[in-house]
Amino acid sequence: MERKLAVILAADVAGYSRLVAADEEGTLATLGTYCATIAALIAEHGGRIFGAAGDSLVAEFQSAVQAVRAAVAIQRMLKRRNADLAPERRMEFRIGLNLGDVVIDGSNLLGDGVNVAARLQQAAQPTDICISGALHDQIEGKLEFPTQRLGERTLKNLPRPVPVHRVDWREDPMEQELPGTPLALPDKPSIAVLPFVNMSGDPEQDFFADGLTEDIITALSLYRWFFVIARNSSFVYKGRAVDVKQVGRDLGVRYIVEGSVRRSGSRVRVTGQLIEAETGIHLWAQRYDRELADIFAIQDELAQHVVAAIEPEILIGENRRALLRGTNNLDAYECHMRGTLLHNAQDSAAHFAEAIEWQRRAIALDPGFGRAHMMLARSLYARCFFGFSDDIDRDSTELQAEAARGVVIEDHDPYCHYVMCLANFAAQRPHAAVSEAQRAVDLNPNFALAHMVLGWARIFIGRFAEALDPLHTALRLSPHDPLTYLFLNRIALAHYHLGNYEEALRHTERALLLRRTYFNLVMLLACLGQLGRTDEARKVVDEAVANAPTDVPRYWRILTAYVDPKDQAHFNDGLVKAGLPIVP
Repeated sequence: MERKLAVILAADVAGYSRLVAADEEGTLATLGTYCATIAALIAEHGGRIFGAAGDSLVAEFQSAVQAVRAAVAIQRMLKRRNADLAPERRMEFRIGLNLGDVVIDGSNLLGDGVNVAARLQQAAQPTDICISGALHDQIEGKLEFPTQRLGERTLKNLPRPVPVHRVDWREDPMEQELPGTPLALPDKPSIAVLPFVNMSGDPEQDFFADGLTEDIITALSLYRWFFVIARNSSFVYKGRAVDVKQVGRDLGVRYIVEGSVRRSGSRVRVTGQLIEAETGIHLWAQRYDRELADIFAIQDELAQHVVAAIEPEILIGENRRALLRGTNNLDAYECHMRGTLLHNAQDSAAHFAEAIEWQRRAIALDPGFGRAHMMLARSLYARCFFGFSDDIDRDSTELQAEAARGVVIEDHDPYCHYVMCLANFAAQRPHAAVSEAQRAVDLNPNFALAHMVLGWARIFIGRFAEALDPLHTALRLSPHDPLTYLFLNRIALAHYHLGNYEEALRHTERALLLRRTYFNLVMLLACLGQLGRTDEARKVVDEAVANAPTDVPRYWRILTAYVDPKDQAHFNDGLVKAGLPIVP
Protein backbone atom coordinates (compact mmCIF):
# COMPACT_ATOMS: atom_id res chain seq x y z
CA MET A 1 0.00 0.00 0.00
CA GLU A 2 1.18 3.49 -0.86
CA ARG A 3 0.74 5.96 1.96
CA LYS A 4 1.22 9.68 2.54
CA LEU A 5 0.50 12.40 5.08
CA ALA A 6 -2.39 14.68 4.07
CA VAL A 7 -4.85 17.21 5.43
CA ILE A 8 -8.41 15.98 4.91
CA LEU A 9 -11.48 18.23 4.85
CA ALA A 10 -14.93 16.65 5.22
CA ALA A 11 -18.13 18.68 4.86
CA ASP A 12 -21.85 18.03 4.75
CA VAL A 13 -25.16 19.91 4.99
CA ALA A 14 -26.85 20.07 8.40
CA GLY A 15 -30.54 19.15 8.19
CA TYR A 16 -30.37 18.25 4.51
CA SER A 17 -33.33 15.82 4.60
CA ARG A 18 -35.56 18.49 6.14
CA LEU A 19 -34.58 21.00 3.45
CA VAL A 20 -35.29 18.51 0.67
CA ALA A 21 -38.67 17.54 2.15
CA ALA A 22 -39.71 21.20 2.35
CA ASP A 23 -38.52 22.25 -1.14
CA GLU A 24 -36.75 19.61 -3.21
CA GLU A 25 -36.08 21.65 -6.37
CA GLY A 26 -35.04 24.79 -4.50
CA THR A 27 -32.74 22.83 -2.19
CA LEU A 28 -31.06 21.00 -5.06
CA ALA A 29 -30.55 24.27 -6.95
CA THR A 30 -29.01 25.92 -3.88
CA LEU A 31 -26.81 22.87 -3.23
CA GLY A 32 -25.55 22.92 -6.81
CA THR A 33 -24.62 26.60 -6.56
CA TYR A 34 -22.96 26.20 -3.17
CA CYS A 35 -21.01 23.07 -4.14
CA ALA A 36 -19.67 24.73 -7.29
CA THR A 37 -18.40 27.67 -5.25
CA ILE A 38 -16.98 25.37 -2.55
CA ALA A 39 -15.11 23.40 -5.23
CA ALA A 40 -13.65 26.63 -6.60
CA LEU A 41 -12.49 27.72 -3.14
CA ILE A 42 -10.88 24.34 -2.48
CA ALA A 43 -9.00 24.52 -5.79
CA GLU A 44 -7.97 28.13 -5.09
CA HIS A 45 -6.30 26.96 -1.88
CA GLY A 46 -4.43 24.10 -3.52
CA GLY A 47 -6.84 21.31 -2.61
CA ARG A 48 -8.73 18.70 -4.59
CA ILE A 49 -12.06 16.97 -4.00
CA PHE A 50 -11.66 13.18 -4.12
CA GLY A 51 -15.09 12.13 -2.89
CA ALA A 52 -18.65 13.52 -3.10
CA ALA A 53 -22.05 11.98 -2.46
CA GLY A 54 -25.33 13.83 -2.16
CA ASP A 55 -24.83 16.67 0.31
CA SER A 56 -21.28 15.74 1.41
CA LEU A 57 -17.75 16.02 0.04
CA VAL A 58 -14.20 15.10 1.04
CA ALA A 59 -11.07 16.96 -0.09
CA GLU A 60 -7.32 16.77 0.49
CA PHE A 61 -4.71 19.51 0.92
CA GLN A 62 -0.95 19.43 1.12
CA SER A 63 -0.85 22.46 3.43
CA ALA A 64 -2.49 22.68 6.86
CA VAL A 65 -2.59 26.49 6.63
CA GLN A 66 -4.29 26.46 3.24
CA ALA A 67 -6.79 23.81 4.32
CA VAL A 68 -7.97 25.91 7.28
CA ARG A 69 -8.03 29.03 5.10
CA ALA A 70 -10.20 27.15 2.62
CA ALA A 71 -12.61 26.05 5.36
CA VAL A 72 -12.90 29.61 6.66
CA ALA A 73 -13.46 30.97 3.13
CA ILE A 74 -16.20 28.36 2.61
CA GLN A 75 -18.06 29.25 5.81
CA ARG A 76 -17.80 32.99 5.13
CA MET A 77 -19.11 32.50 1.59
CA LEU A 78 -22.02 30.38 2.86
CA LYS A 79 -22.95 32.97 5.50
CA ARG A 80 -22.98 35.71 2.86
CA ARG A 81 -25.08 33.69 0.44
CA ASN A 82 -27.47 32.40 3.11
CA ALA A 83 -28.33 35.99 4.01
CA ASP A 84 -30.29 36.18 0.73
CA LEU A 85 -32.51 33.23 1.73
CA ALA A 86 -35.38 32.94 4.17
CA PRO A 87 -34.18 31.43 7.50
CA GLU A 88 -35.97 28.12 6.91
CA ARG A 89 -34.25 27.71 3.51
CA ARG A 90 -30.70 28.46 4.60
CA MET A 91 -28.17 25.72 3.92
CA GLU A 92 -25.55 25.38 6.67
CA PHE A 93 -22.51 23.12 6.40
CA ARG A 94 -20.52 21.30 9.09
CA ILE A 95 -16.79 20.99 8.40
CA GLY A 96 -14.17 18.72 9.97
CA LEU A 97 -10.42 18.73 9.25
CA ASN A 98 -7.67 16.33 10.21
CA LEU A 99 -3.98 15.85 9.52
CA GLY A 100 -3.18 12.18 9.28
CA ASP A 101 -1.75 9.22 7.42
CA VAL A 102 -3.86 8.05 4.46
CA VAL A 103 -3.77 5.17 1.99
CA ILE A 104 -3.69 6.02 -1.72
CA ASP A 105 -6.16 4.05 -3.86
CA GLY A 106 -5.97 5.51 -7.34
CA SER A 107 -7.55 8.98 -7.09
CA ASN A 108 -9.23 8.01 -3.83
CA LEU A 109 -7.84 8.25 -0.28
CA LEU A 110 -8.70 5.82 2.53
CA GLY A 111 -7.76 5.06 6.11
CA ASP A 112 -7.75 6.51 9.58
CA GLY A 113 -6.77 10.00 8.47
CA VAL A 114 -9.95 10.28 6.40
CA ASN A 115 -12.16 8.65 9.04
CA VAL A 116 -11.13 11.12 11.75
CA ALA A 117 -12.02 14.10 9.50
CA ALA A 118 -15.43 12.54 8.76
CA ARG A 119 -16.12 11.98 12.48
CA LEU A 120 -15.06 15.55 13.32
CA GLN A 121 -17.50 16.81 10.69
CA GLN A 122 -20.30 14.75 12.24
CA ALA A 123 -19.45 16.10 15.70
CA ALA A 124 -19.44 19.73 14.51
CA GLN A 125 -22.44 22.00 14.99
CA PRO A 126 -24.02 23.65 11.92
CA THR A 127 -21.69 26.38 10.54
CA ASP A 128 -18.79 25.12 12.73
CA ILE A 129 -15.25 24.15 11.71
CA CYS A 130 -13.77 21.46 13.97
CA ILE A 131 -10.12 20.44 13.63
CA SER A 132 -8.03 17.72 15.24
CA GLY A 133 -5.25 18.40 17.71
CA ALA A 134 -2.68 17.20 15.17
CA LEU A 135 -3.83 19.83 12.68
CA HIS A 136 -4.05 22.53 15.36
CA ASP A 137 -0.37 21.97 16.21
CA GLN A 138 0.56 22.72 12.58
CA ILE A 139 -1.36 26.00 12.24
CA GLU A 140 -0.76 27.50 15.69
CA GLY A 141 0.70 31.00 15.35
CA LYS A 142 0.39 30.98 11.54
CA LEU A 143 -3.22 32.17 11.09
CA GLU A 144 -5.23 35.05 12.48
CA PHE A 145 -8.35 32.96 13.21
CA PRO A 146 -8.83 32.25 16.95
CA THR A 147 -9.38 28.65 18.02
CA GLN A 148 -11.18 27.22 21.03
CA ARG A 149 -10.11 23.96 22.66
CA LEU A 150 -13.12 21.68 23.08
CA GLY A 151 -11.18 18.93 24.86
CA GLU A 152 -10.79 15.27 23.99
CA ARG A 153 -13.82 13.71 22.34
CA THR A 154 -14.74 10.08 21.86
CA LEU A 155 -15.82 9.84 18.24
CA LYS A 156 -17.85 7.05 16.68
CA ASN A 157 -15.88 3.89 15.76
CA LEU A 158 -12.53 5.43 16.71
CA PRO A 159 -10.47 3.48 19.27
CA ARG A 160 -9.09 6.48 21.17
CA PRO A 161 -10.26 10.01 22.06
CA VAL A 162 -9.32 12.83 19.65
CA PRO A 163 -8.32 16.34 20.84
CA VAL A 164 -10.78 18.74 19.14
CA HIS A 165 -10.54 22.49 18.50
CA ARG A 166 -13.12 24.82 16.98
CA VAL A 167 -12.01 27.54 14.54
CA ASP A 168 -13.68 30.94 15.03
CA TRP A 169 -14.15 31.99 11.40
CA ARG A 170 -16.63 34.80 11.88
CA GLU A 171 -15.77 38.34 10.89
CA ASP A 172 -16.88 41.31 12.94
CA PRO A 173 -19.76 43.19 11.25
CA MET A 174 -18.51 46.09 9.17
CA GLU A 175 -19.15 49.14 11.32
CA GLN A 176 -20.09 52.45 9.83
CA GLU A 177 -17.05 54.70 9.71
CA LEU A 178 -17.75 58.32 10.69
CA PRO A 179 -16.28 60.97 8.36
CA GLY A 180 -12.91 62.23 9.52
CA THR A 181 -12.30 59.49 12.09
CA PRO A 182 -9.21 57.28 11.75
CA LEU A 183 -9.81 53.99 9.98
CA ALA A 184 -8.91 50.86 11.92
CA LEU A 185 -6.44 48.50 10.26
CA PRO A 186 -8.10 45.30 8.99
CA ASP A 187 -7.13 41.94 10.51
CA LYS A 188 -5.34 40.93 7.31
CA PRO A 189 -2.51 42.51 5.26
CA SER A 190 -3.94 45.77 3.86
CA ILE A 191 -2.67 47.44 0.70
CA ALA A 192 -3.30 50.53 -1.42
CA VAL A 193 -1.85 50.87 -4.92
CA LEU A 194 -1.29 54.52 -5.84
CA PRO A 195 -1.63 55.59 -9.50
CA PHE A 196 1.58 54.80 -11.36
CA VAL A 197 3.25 57.93 -12.69
CA ASN A 198 3.38 58.40 -16.45
CA MET A 199 7.06 59.14 -17.20
CA SER A 200 6.66 59.08 -20.99
CA GLY A 201 6.54 62.86 -21.35
CA ASP A 202 3.26 62.54 -23.23
CA PRO A 203 0.05 63.29 -21.28
CA GLU A 204 -1.79 61.23 -23.89
CA GLN A 205 -0.17 58.16 -22.33
CA ASP A 206 -1.91 58.72 -18.97
CA PHE A 207 -4.52 56.15 -19.93
CA PHE A 208 -1.78 53.52 -20.23
CA ALA A 209 -0.32 54.23 -16.77
CA ASP A 210 -3.83 54.27 -15.30
CA GLY A 211 -4.69 51.00 -16.98
CA LEU A 212 -1.54 49.36 -15.63
CA THR A 213 -2.35 50.57 -12.11
CA GLU A 214 -5.94 49.35 -12.32
CA ASP A 215 -4.87 45.90 -13.50
CA ILE A 216 -2.32 45.61 -10.67
CA ILE A 217 -5.03 46.52 -8.15
CA THR A 218 -7.28 43.85 -9.66
CA ALA A 219 -4.50 41.25 -9.59
CA LEU A 220 -3.76 41.93 -5.90
CA SER A 221 -7.43 42.04 -4.91
CA LEU A 222 -7.94 38.48 -6.15
CA TYR A 223 -5.95 37.29 -3.12
CA ARG A 224 -8.83 36.99 -0.65
CA TRP A 225 -6.52 36.99 2.39
CA PHE A 226 -5.40 40.53 1.56
CA PHE A 227 -7.43 43.71 2.05
CA VAL A 228 -6.98 45.87 -1.05
CA ILE A 229 -8.30 49.41 -1.35
CA ALA A 230 -10.47 49.96 -4.42
CA ARG A 231 -9.21 51.71 -7.51
CA ASN A 232 -11.56 54.67 -7.10
CA SER A 233 -10.09 55.61 -3.71
CA SER A 234 -6.48 55.06 -4.79
CA PHE A 235 -6.95 57.35 -7.77
CA VAL A 236 -7.92 60.26 -5.53
CA TYR A 237 -4.15 60.71 -5.16
CA LYS A 238 -3.40 60.93 -8.89
CA GLY A 239 -1.13 63.83 -9.76
CA ARG A 240 -0.51 64.72 -6.11
CA ALA A 241 2.71 64.69 -4.12
CA VAL A 242 1.89 62.30 -1.32
CA ASP A 243 3.22 61.37 2.10
CA VAL A 244 2.85 57.59 2.28
CA LYS A 245 2.42 57.74 6.05
CA GLN A 246 -0.56 60.07 5.65
CA VAL A 247 -2.00 57.95 2.82
CA GLY A 248 -1.76 54.91 5.09
CA ARG A 249 -3.74 56.76 7.78
CA ASP A 250 -6.29 58.15 5.32
CA LEU A 251 -7.04 54.76 3.77
CA GLY A 252 -6.47 52.60 6.84
CA VAL A 253 -3.80 50.37 5.28
CA ARG A 254 -0.43 48.97 6.34
CA TYR A 255 1.28 48.87 2.91
CA ILE A 256 1.55 51.19 -0.10
CA VAL A 257 2.53 50.20 -3.64
CA GLU A 258 3.70 52.94 -5.98
CA GLY A 259 5.62 53.10 -9.24
CA SER A 260 6.04 54.59 -12.68
CA VAL A 261 5.74 53.60 -16.31
CA ARG A 262 7.68 54.87 -19.31
CA ARG A 263 6.59 53.84 -22.79
CA SER A 264 8.79 54.34 -25.83
CA GLY A 265 7.84 52.74 -29.12
CA SER A 266 7.47 49.00 -28.61
CA ARG A 267 9.33 49.05 -25.28
CA VAL A 268 8.01 49.75 -21.80
CA ARG A 269 9.81 50.28 -18.49
CA VAL A 270 7.83 49.74 -15.30
CA THR A 271 9.14 50.32 -11.78
CA GLY A 272 7.31 49.26 -8.66
CA GLN A 273 8.03 49.48 -4.96
CA LEU A 274 6.34 48.29 -1.77
CA ILE A 275 6.45 50.60 1.26
CA GLU A 276 5.40 50.04 4.86
CA ALA A 277 3.12 53.02 5.43
CA GLU A 278 3.73 53.56 9.14
CA THR A 279 7.54 53.67 8.89
CA GLY A 280 8.11 54.63 5.24
CA ILE A 281 10.54 51.69 4.91
CA HIS A 282 10.90 50.22 1.40
CA LEU A 283 10.29 46.47 1.60
CA TRP A 284 10.72 45.60 -2.08
CA ALA A 285 11.50 47.28 -5.40
CA GLN A 286 11.79 46.03 -8.94
CA ARG A 287 12.31 47.39 -12.47
CA TYR A 288 10.94 45.68 -15.57
CA ASP A 289 12.26 46.46 -19.07
CA ARG A 290 10.16 44.55 -21.56
CA GLU A 291 8.42 44.58 -24.89
CA LEU A 292 5.02 46.23 -24.80
CA ALA A 293 3.42 42.87 -25.60
CA ASP A 294 4.64 41.63 -22.18
CA ILE A 295 2.60 44.21 -20.24
CA PHE A 296 0.20 41.61 -18.82
CA ALA A 297 3.08 39.43 -17.61
CA ILE A 298 4.60 42.48 -15.88
CA GLN A 299 1.33 43.14 -14.06
CA ASP A 300 1.14 39.58 -12.79
CA GLU A 301 4.81 39.37 -11.78
CA LEU A 302 4.63 42.65 -9.90
CA ALA A 303 1.51 41.52 -8.00
CA GLN A 304 3.09 38.19 -7.09
CA HIS A 305 6.29 39.84 -5.88
CA VAL A 306 4.26 42.17 -3.65
CA VAL A 307 2.33 39.21 -2.20
CA ALA A 308 5.51 37.21 -1.58
CA ALA A 309 7.19 40.19 0.13
CA ILE A 310 4.28 40.68 2.56
CA GLU A 311 3.17 37.15 3.37
CA PRO A 312 5.16 34.32 1.79
CA GLU A 313 2.67 31.70 3.02
CA ILE A 314 -0.13 33.15 0.88
CA LEU A 315 -0.73 30.59 -1.84
CA ILE A 316 0.24 32.07 -5.20
CA GLY A 317 -1.19 29.12 -7.10
CA GLU A 318 -1.94 29.17 -10.79
CA ASN A 319 -1.86 32.56 -12.43
CA ARG A 320 -5.42 33.90 -12.18
CA ARG A 321 -5.02 35.78 -15.47
CA ALA A 322 -4.83 32.41 -17.22
CA LEU A 323 -8.54 32.06 -16.39
CA LEU A 324 -9.31 35.25 -18.34
CA ARG A 325 -9.06 35.43 -22.08
CA GLY A 326 -8.24 39.16 -22.23
CA THR A 327 -6.88 40.27 -25.59
CA ASN A 328 -3.64 39.91 -27.50
CA ASN A 329 -4.56 42.93 -29.61
CA LEU A 330 -2.78 45.91 -28.03
CA ASP A 331 -4.75 48.36 -30.17
CA ALA A 332 -7.99 46.91 -28.78
CA TYR A 333 -6.53 47.13 -25.26
CA GLU A 334 -5.60 50.79 -25.77
CA CYS A 335 -9.10 51.62 -27.06
CA HIS A 336 -10.59 49.86 -24.06
CA MET A 337 -8.39 51.74 -21.58
CA ARG A 338 -9.12 55.10 -23.22
CA GLY A 339 -12.83 54.40 -22.92
CA THR A 340 -12.44 53.29 -19.32
CA LEU A 341 -10.58 56.50 -18.42
CA LEU A 342 -13.44 58.56 -19.87
CA HIS A 343 -16.05 56.44 -18.10
CA ASN A 344 -14.35 56.97 -14.75
CA ALA A 345 -14.50 60.76 -15.25
CA GLN A 346 -18.36 60.60 -15.15
CA ASP A 347 -18.66 64.33 -15.74
CA SER A 348 -20.99 64.71 -18.70
CA ALA A 349 -23.06 63.10 -21.42
CA ALA A 350 -20.16 63.76 -23.80
CA HIS A 351 -17.77 61.73 -21.61
CA PHE A 352 -20.08 58.73 -21.68
CA ALA A 353 -20.74 59.06 -25.42
CA GLU A 354 -17.01 59.08 -26.14
CA ALA A 355 -16.35 56.23 -23.68
CA ILE A 356 -18.98 54.13 -25.46
CA GLU A 357 -17.40 54.78 -28.86
CA TRP A 358 -13.94 53.74 -27.65
CA GLN A 359 -15.32 50.43 -26.35
CA ARG A 360 -17.07 49.84 -29.68
CA ARG A 361 -13.75 50.39 -31.44
CA ALA A 362 -12.10 47.87 -29.11
CA ILE A 363 -14.81 45.30 -29.90
CA ALA A 364 -14.45 45.93 -33.63
CA LEU A 365 -10.70 45.19 -33.30
CA ASP A 366 -11.28 42.09 -31.13
CA PRO A 367 -14.90 40.84 -30.90
CA GLY A 368 -13.80 38.27 -28.31
CA PHE A 369 -12.49 40.90 -25.85
CA GLY A 370 -14.87 40.31 -22.94
CA ARG A 371 -13.78 43.34 -20.90
CA ALA A 372 -14.64 45.67 -23.78
CA HIS A 373 -18.18 44.23 -23.94
CA MET A 374 -18.40 44.62 -20.16
CA MET A 375 -17.27 48.26 -20.19
CA LEU A 376 -19.59 49.09 -23.08
CA ALA A 377 -22.53 47.76 -21.03
CA ARG A 378 -21.27 49.56 -17.92
CA SER A 379 -21.06 52.92 -19.70
CA LEU A 380 -24.50 52.44 -21.27
CA TYR A 381 -25.98 51.76 -17.84
CA ALA A 382 -24.19 54.76 -16.31
CA ARG A 383 -25.48 57.00 -19.10
CA CYS A 384 -29.01 55.99 -18.15
CA PHE A 385 -28.35 56.15 -14.42
CA PHE A 386 -27.04 59.72 -14.51
CA GLY A 387 -29.92 60.85 -16.74
CA PHE A 388 -27.82 61.47 -19.86
CA SER A 389 -29.52 58.94 -22.18
CA ASP A 390 -31.70 60.27 -24.98
CA ASP A 391 -33.26 56.81 -25.51
CA ILE A 392 -33.38 54.71 -22.36
CA ASP A 393 -35.10 51.74 -24.02
CA ARG A 394 -32.40 51.56 -26.70
CA ASP A 395 -29.53 51.82 -24.23
CA SER A 396 -31.17 49.33 -21.85
CA THR A 397 -31.61 46.73 -24.58
CA GLU A 398 -28.01 47.12 -25.76
CA LEU A 399 -26.48 47.07 -22.30
CA GLN A 400 -28.28 43.84 -21.43
CA ALA A 401 -26.98 42.18 -24.60
CA GLU A 402 -23.42 43.43 -24.09
CA ALA A 403 -23.36 42.43 -20.42
CA ALA A 404 -24.54 38.92 -21.31
CA ARG A 405 -21.87 38.69 -24.01
CA GLY A 406 -19.17 39.75 -21.54
CA VAL A 407 -20.17 37.01 -19.07
CA VAL A 408 -20.18 34.36 -21.79
CA ILE A 409 -16.64 35.31 -22.83
CA GLU A 410 -15.19 36.00 -19.36
CA ASP A 411 -17.14 33.98 -16.81
CA HIS A 412 -14.26 34.30 -14.28
CA ASP A 413 -14.11 38.10 -14.48
CA PRO A 414 -15.79 39.67 -11.42
CA TYR A 415 -16.38 42.91 -13.33
CA CYS A 416 -18.43 41.06 -15.94
CA HIS A 417 -20.70 39.64 -13.23
CA TYR A 418 -20.94 43.06 -11.57
CA VAL A 419 -22.18 44.58 -14.82
CA MET A 420 -24.53 41.63 -15.38
CA CYS A 421 -26.04 42.53 -12.00
CA LEU A 422 -26.71 46.05 -13.31
CA ALA A 423 -28.22 44.59 -16.48
CA ASN A 424 -30.57 42.51 -14.35
CA PHE A 425 -31.71 45.66 -12.57
CA ALA A 426 -32.59 47.11 -15.97
CA ALA A 427 -34.39 43.89 -16.94
CA GLN A 428 -36.38 43.81 -13.64
CA ARG A 429 -34.75 40.54 -12.52
CA PRO A 430 -33.70 41.31 -8.92
CA HIS A 431 -33.08 37.70 -7.81
CA ALA A 432 -30.80 37.20 -10.81
CA ALA A 433 -29.09 40.46 -9.87
CA VAL A 434 -28.38 39.08 -6.38
CA SER A 435 -26.86 35.92 -7.90
CA GLU A 436 -24.57 37.93 -10.19
CA ALA A 437 -23.46 40.20 -7.34
CA GLN A 438 -22.70 37.15 -5.19
CA ARG A 439 -20.69 35.62 -8.02
CA ALA A 440 -18.67 38.83 -8.37
CA VAL A 441 -17.86 38.83 -4.63
CA ASP A 442 -17.00 35.11 -4.78
CA LEU A 443 -14.44 35.87 -7.48
CA ASN A 444 -13.06 39.00 -5.82
CA PRO A 445 -13.92 39.63 -2.14
CA ASN A 446 -12.08 42.99 -2.31
CA PHE A 447 -14.34 44.33 -5.08
CA ALA A 448 -16.06 47.35 -3.50
CA LEU A 449 -18.58 47.84 -6.32
CA ALA A 450 -19.63 44.19 -6.11
CA HIS A 451 -20.40 44.59 -2.40
CA MET A 452 -22.30 47.78 -3.20
CA VAL A 453 -24.56 46.15 -5.81
CA LEU A 454 -25.09 43.14 -3.54
CA GLY A 455 -26.53 45.48 -0.94
CA TRP A 456 -28.50 47.31 -3.63
CA ALA A 457 -29.95 44.06 -4.98
CA ARG A 458 -30.89 42.87 -1.49
CA ILE A 459 -32.99 46.01 -1.07
CA PHE A 460 -35.02 45.05 -4.14
CA ILE A 461 -35.72 41.53 -2.84
CA GLY A 462 -36.84 42.92 0.50
CA ARG A 463 -33.81 41.97 2.64
CA PHE A 464 -33.23 45.49 3.94
CA ALA A 465 -31.30 44.69 7.13
CA GLU A 466 -29.04 42.24 5.28
CA ALA A 467 -28.28 44.96 2.70
CA LEU A 468 -26.40 47.13 5.18
CA ASP A 469 -23.32 44.96 5.78
CA PRO A 470 -22.17 44.75 2.13
CA LEU A 471 -22.88 48.47 1.68
CA HIS A 472 -20.68 49.36 4.67
CA THR A 473 -18.06 46.88 3.40
CA ALA A 474 -18.00 48.78 0.09
CA LEU A 475 -17.41 52.04 1.95
CA ARG A 476 -14.49 50.54 3.90
CA LEU A 477 -12.90 49.03 0.80
CA SER A 478 -13.13 52.42 -0.91
CA PRO A 479 -13.20 55.09 1.82
CA HIS A 480 -12.59 58.01 -0.56
CA ASP A 481 -14.55 56.80 -3.55
CA PRO A 482 -15.97 59.46 -5.90
CA LEU A 483 -19.12 57.29 -5.83
CA THR A 484 -19.44 57.53 -2.04
CA TYR A 485 -22.63 59.55 -2.54
CA LEU A 486 -24.15 56.51 -4.29
CA PHE A 487 -23.05 54.12 -1.51
CA LEU A 488 -24.61 56.46 1.05
CA ASN A 489 -27.79 56.74 -1.03
CA ARG A 490 -28.21 52.95 -1.02
CA ILE A 491 -27.58 52.82 2.76
CA ALA A 492 -30.22 55.52 3.16
CA LEU A 493 -32.67 53.52 1.02
CA ALA A 494 -32.16 50.40 3.16
CA HIS A 495 -32.79 52.38 6.35
CA TYR A 496 -35.85 54.02 4.75
CA HIS A 497 -37.44 50.64 4.08
CA LEU A 498 -36.61 49.55 7.64
CA GLY A 499 -38.59 52.58 8.85
CA ASN A 500 -35.44 54.28 10.17
CA TYR A 501 -36.31 57.59 8.53
CA GLU A 502 -34.01 59.75 10.66
CA GLU A 503 -31.05 57.47 9.91
CA ALA A 504 -31.97 57.45 6.23
CA LEU A 505 -32.12 61.25 6.25
CA ARG A 506 -28.70 61.49 7.90
CA HIS A 507 -27.06 59.38 5.20
CA THR A 508 -28.91 61.23 2.46
CA GLU A 509 -27.71 64.59 3.74
CA ARG A 510 -24.13 63.26 3.75
CA ALA A 511 -24.63 62.05 0.17
CA LEU A 512 -25.95 65.45 -0.94
CA LEU A 513 -22.89 67.20 0.46
CA LEU A 514 -20.86 65.15 -2.01
CA ARG A 515 -23.13 65.43 -5.07
CA ARG A 516 -26.62 66.84 -5.58
CA THR A 517 -27.90 64.26 -8.03
CA TYR A 518 -31.54 63.68 -8.89
CA PHE A 519 -31.74 60.34 -7.07
CA ASN A 520 -30.20 61.87 -3.93
CA LEU A 521 -32.69 64.73 -4.01
CA VAL A 522 -35.56 62.27 -4.43
CA MET A 523 -34.26 60.20 -1.50
CA LEU A 524 -34.17 63.38 0.61
CA LEU A 525 -37.78 64.18 -0.31
CA ALA A 526 -38.96 60.66 0.56
CA CYS A 527 -37.36 60.91 4.02
CA LEU A 528 -38.74 64.39 4.67
CA GLY A 529 -42.17 63.26 3.52
CA GLN A 530 -42.27 60.34 5.96
CA LEU A 531 -41.00 62.56 8.79
CA GLY A 532 -43.76 65.11 8.11
CA ARG A 533 -41.24 67.88 7.41
CA THR A 534 -43.17 69.22 4.43
CA ASP A 535 -41.98 72.81 4.76
CA GLU A 536 -38.38 71.66 4.25
CA ALA A 537 -39.47 69.40 1.40
CA ARG A 538 -41.07 72.28 -0.53
CA LYS A 539 -37.69 74.01 -0.72
CA VAL A 540 -36.22 70.96 -2.48
CA VAL A 541 -39.05 69.98 -4.85
CA ASP A 542 -38.24 72.56 -7.53
CA GLU A 543 -34.57 71.54 -7.58
CA ALA A 544 -35.52 67.86 -7.92
CA VAL A 545 -37.91 68.60 -10.80
CA ALA A 546 -35.27 70.75 -12.54
CA ASN A 547 -32.73 67.89 -12.32
CA ALA A 548 -35.15 65.17 -13.39
CA PRO A 549 -34.32 63.09 -16.50
CA THR A 550 -36.37 63.70 -19.61
CA ASP A 551 -38.14 60.35 -19.41
CA VAL A 552 -38.84 59.87 -15.69
CA PRO A 553 -41.05 56.73 -15.93
CA ARG A 554 -38.50 54.81 -18.01
CA TYR A 555 -35.64 56.15 -15.87
CA TRP A 556 -37.14 54.66 -12.72
CA ARG A 557 -38.13 51.45 -14.46
CA ILE A 558 -34.50 50.48 -15.15
CA LEU A 559 -33.25 51.67 -11.75
CA THR A 560 -35.81 50.07 -9.43
CA ALA A 561 -36.62 46.37 -9.51
CA TYR A 562 -38.64 45.70 -6.36
CA VAL A 563 -40.02 42.18 -6.04
CA ASP A 564 -42.84 43.33 -3.78
CA PRO A 565 -44.97 46.19 -5.19
CA LYS A 566 -45.61 47.26 -1.59
CA ASP A 567 -41.94 48.27 -1.27
CA GLN A 568 -42.20 50.48 -4.35
CA ALA A 569 -45.46 51.93 -2.98
CA HIS A 570 -43.72 52.63 0.35
CA PHE A 571 -41.04 54.64 -1.43
CA ASN A 572 -43.59 56.51 -3.56
CA ASP A 573 -45.61 57.29 -0.45
CA GLY A 574 -42.79 59.38 0.97
CA LEU A 575 -42.53 61.35 -2.28
CA VAL A 576 -46.27 62.01 -2.41
CA LYS A 577 -46.19 63.25 1.18
CA ALA A 578 -43.28 65.53 0.25
CA GLY A 579 -45.28 67.01 -2.64
CA LEU A 580 -43.15 65.79 -5.55
CA PRO A 581 -45.29 66.10 -8.69
CA ILE A 582 -43.28 63.48 -10.62
CA VAL A 583 -43.52 60.17 -8.79
CA PRO A 584 -41.87 56.97 -10.12
